[in-house]
Amino acid sequence: MSNFLKKLPRLGVLAVGFSFVAGVFLFGFAYFTVSIPDPNAYVNSQATIIQYADGSEIGRIGSENRTVVTLAEIPIHVRNAVMAAEDRSFYSNRAISPIALAAAVWDNLITLGKGRGGSTITQQYAKTAFLTPERSIQRKVKELVISIKLENQFTKDEIFENYLNTIYFGRGSYGVQTASQVYFGTTVDKLTIAQAAVLASILRSPGLYDPGFKEENLPRLENRFKYVIDGLVDEGWLSEEKAAKIKFPIINPRVTSGALAGPKGYVISWVERELNQLGFTDEQLMIGGYIIKTTLVKNAQEAAVAAVSKEAPSKAPENLHIGLVAVKPGTGEILAMYGGQDYLKYQFNAATQGITSGGSSFKVFTLVAALEEGIPLSSVWNGDTPKVYDDGIGRAYVVNNYGEQSMGDMSLLTAMEKSVNTIFVPLGMKAGLEKVVDVARRAGVPDSVEMIAAPSVSLGAASPHVIDLANAYATFAAQGVYAKPFIINEVQGPNKGILYQGRIQAQEVFRKDVMADLTYALSRVTTSGTAAVVGSRVDRPTAGKTGTSNDNASAWFNGYTPEVAASVAFYRDDATQSLNGIGGLTSVTGGSFPARIWAEFVKGYLKNTPVQDFPAPAYIGGTEPINLINAIPQMDPALIPPSPSPTPKKKK
Repeated sequence: MSNFLKKLPRLGVLAVGFSFVAGVFLFGFAYFTVSIPDPNAYVNSQATIIQYADGSEIGRIGSENRTVVTLAEIPIHVRNAVMAAEDRSFYSNRAISPIALAAAVWDNLITLGKGRGGSTITQQYAKTAFLTPERSIQRKVKELVISIKLENQFTKDEIFENYLNTIYFGRGSYGVQTASQVYFGTTVDKLTIAQAAVLASILRSPGLYDPGFKEENLPRLENRFKYVIDGLVDEGWLSEEKAAKIKFPIINPRVTSGALAGPKGYVISWVERELNQLGFTDEQLMIGGYIIKTTLVKNAQEAAVAAVSKEAPSKAPENLHIGLVAVKPGTGEILAMYGGQDYLKYQFNAATQGITSGGSSFKVFTLVAALEEGIPLSSVWNGDTPKVYDDGIGRAYVVNNYGEQSMGDMSLLTAMEKSVNTIFVPLGMKAGLEKVVDVARRAGVPDSVEMIAAPSVSLGAASPHVIDLANAYATFAAQGVYAKPFIINEVQGPNKGILYQGRIQAQEVFRKDVMADLTYALSRVTTSGTAAVVGSRVDRPTAGKTGTSNDNASAWFNGYTPEVAASVAFYRDDATQSLNGIGGLTSVTGGSFPARIWAEFVKGYLKNTPVQDFPAPAYIGGTEPINLINAIPQMDPALIPPSPSPTPKKKK
């Protein structure tokens, strides 16, 4: 043991020596194998192109946010500001500066991260232009090799010019010329010293220093700005007298690129969000030359925009949101998305970001739960109003029908057609409230949407996104096959290689006989029920359900044909604000504007396509629900309501 301990120092020396030799070998190997890509290929890098499923273009990310200028067009004070911020000895150092690295470590220890960076401008250019943002030893070695080769093949001026034309300044702007326009509304040759110092400060980390990105960034930017001004003075590039007179300049507010104007901006921003979740960064998308093939169908998207444009109410309040999502049954492919009229005016996607009470849209989940429990469409229930139930925690839950109308005895089929609240609440209790929640989850309502197993669940107390209900109804259209919704079908790299391939993730979650009876009931809604306007406008089989929440704060129509499922929702910023009065209607329900928009969308999308039929009803329970209105009710005695309460709740 003692001999081994005596050998430890010698072993340590050998290990260090071996590591040094291995490092030299690795660096030497990299030097002779790593080549410098064409610098112009990055400066003129391609935009990311977003396409419809057929390959036609929807829009681009990054194409309009780079303007190349020569070094001679960039004023000396702008160049000096960048060097003061990033590499004060750029013109005298080599590609790699050990002194700069040591100074960076010291500065950041003293200033808690507010000092200079350790990389030279050449290293930053090599990393930005030619390498991925991954953190690894291999990437760092490549960065050093490319930096050395750059300085052997190009002049300092050439490197600095390319750097200033490629570095990212935030707000989608690459290069100092575009940054000048985005942040100050001027060209680089007209920047003041103060403005140049701000841009030089921001480029270190736009997410940390751009005050338009986050308000808390402003103090950091002001400290960084002072650091840059002090650096200009220290290097003799600015006199102390002039520095004392410099004031922090006014920065333009953050705005969105014009490429996102109109309804397509919501689609592009959502696609970009989905790409981020797949691991593609904003910077990569801005300059990577990717081709993104989506699941969106061009004529479906155009039909969605046209339907809203035609049927939406005129002179609507500014805080009215209209969302539409269409999904292909059985695959989960998003065929169309309408998130708003103009993304530049309001960066809020009404189809994917906003939530609102689902109202009677949720009655379908109750009906499915009942059918699975063997309760047939022919069963008879009493639809008088109002009725009072136990809310599950010992309080009275008062239920009233829309318009406070007592409907008498009727079959469950008719109850769905007329959307009778006082029937669906006891139906949910009979089938099992936990069962109703389970049906909604299986259909596609995600766990992020809070649902409570209480009597109110049948009347849509939960608040989903439009995309959630569109996909749930797509499960019904696919005869019980749930598919996870997706919009990215394929990502191609600049060399046309496949970097990502979307795939269908589907499974059967409901019996086909249950789905057949559900579809039969929902088809009656669109022919003679609360959404009869759909049947009168669409000349093909349709099925769906209206949804109107308490006090008409939200209005939905969710429906499907064998080819497509779609949801349309109306709601406002404040969930307490009523839709009533909008568009001149005393009462805005799911059967009004939402159903009309849905009908126009389906007509436009499926125009000139063959008509497909729904499966025939299975008639679970063995009895066809014919001539059963006003028959003797078959209700569980435990569900017979007590005397009414004077404070009714209304949903439709």
